[in-house]
Amino acid sequence: MAVDTDQISIARPRRNIARKISRWVSARLPKGLYGRSLIIIIAPMVLLQSVVAFVFMERHWQTVTTRLSQAVTADIAAIVDVIETYPQDTDYQNIVRIARDRLRLNIAILPPDPFPAASAKPFFSILDDALRNEIATQIARPFWIDTVGDSDLLEIRVRLQNPDAVLRVFARRNSAYASNSHIFLVWMVGTSLVLLLIAIAFLRNQIRPIQRLADAAESFGKGRSLPPDFRLRGAREVRQASLAFLQMRDRIERQLHQRTAMLTGVSHDLRTILTRFKLQLALVGESSDVEELQADIDEMQRMLQGYLDFARGETGEEVVPVNLREVLERHESEAKVKDKQLQIICPKSLEIRVRPSAFARLVANVVSNAFRHAGKLVIRATEGTGFATITFDDDGCGIAEEDREEVFKPFVRLDEARNQDEGGTGLGLSIARDIARNHGGDINLHESKLGGLQVVVKMPI
Repeated sequence: MAVDTDQISIARPRRNIARKISRWVSARLPKGLYGRSLIIIIAPMVLLQSVVAFVFMERHWQTVTTRLSQAVTADIAAIVDVIETYPQDTDYQNIVRIARDRLRLNIAILPPDPFPAASAKPFFSILDDALRNEIATQIARPFWIDTVGDSDLLEIRVRLQNPDAVLRVFARRNSAYASNSHIFLVWMVGTSLVLLLIAIAFLRNQIRPIQRLADAAESFGKGRSLPPDFRLRGAREVRQASLAFLQMRDRIERQLHQRTAMLTGVSHDLRTILTRFKLQLALVGESSDVEELQADIDEMQRMLQGYLDFARGETGEEVVPVNLREVLERHESEAKVKDKQLQIICPKSLEIRVRPSAFARLVANVVSNAFRHAGKLVIRATEGTGFATITFDDDGCGIAEEDREEVFKPFVRLDEARNQDEGGTGLGLSIARDIARNHGGDINLHESKLGGLQVVVKMPI
């Protein structure tokens, strides 16, 4: 089957234009549930009102104005016929009286002077167009009208043939124009605003429980306690989601407590056995074999403590404000003992909300890792929007780019990696990232300007 390449070439630009328009609209639409819900309510309301207003203006308003203009023009046409058909007084008092009392028109017979200059046509010219059409159709005489201005009167001038004169007519505007039709639009807009205010208040009450559920989930994800005013509220579906979240939180906390209790019991039993080994070695006496066994026991104790710290994660601490500079300055003495260069660049007043012991362990793991493989360490802390960024730059051997994520995995010890140390467990960076993410932050590795490794820690303020 032959393929029309022209149609394909035309369809592609159309799809691209439609895709661009869709992206442009999506970029400007509100992202939150509250804003999108308001659009769902407001858009049909505005569309419906626009259609109703158009139909009203096109049908009702224009029809009523045309009918009223027909009636006024018919009255003026009757006056013209009476003046030209029947003899009149020299001052036309009778016809003026009849027009005023019976037709509610104020008329006068003027000399046959030229009409005034044409006035500007109004922008909104339903009355002007309808009245002009009716006069041209029913009277068919030269005429001049003035519908512009703030007056409640309309001025109409018609040239008479017998006698040679000009008939000037002043008519009330509301007798030729549906002037009270705007009340419909006022009521329509007013009721729409009232309904919109009610919808906003209702949506706010319905969305607030969802926002509080999101805040509670975020707090729990960061290891913080739930907001004090959090409880089941809102629609049935929101209550079900809140209840499911609370049940999930209870299950997670129960599993963590059970795991911690089990590991505590295991560590107690293993430490008891290791203590008995130490006592037996002490009774044997000193020798090279005993020293090696003693070193193995110390290493087992240190590895056991590392496993417990990794499994426990310091979850029992409360989140409190901590001065970041004070935490970093604790390692100045360690740098002097290990004969390392340590430079700290941090504002004195910078505070972050963390679990003190857990965060201190995070910093200690990163600093110890740097001191183990580098001679110089520069720590720089800056405050951003909602986060504090702490960078650790050293001049060590660094880590290859393809291995920078591997070192965060538990028990991973690369052959030439920076987390490789004598007797190490490969948990230092794993514990550090686990602590950071439990606080809502993260740790990433990059190449340092000093030639070694750069560790970037982000923690919420």
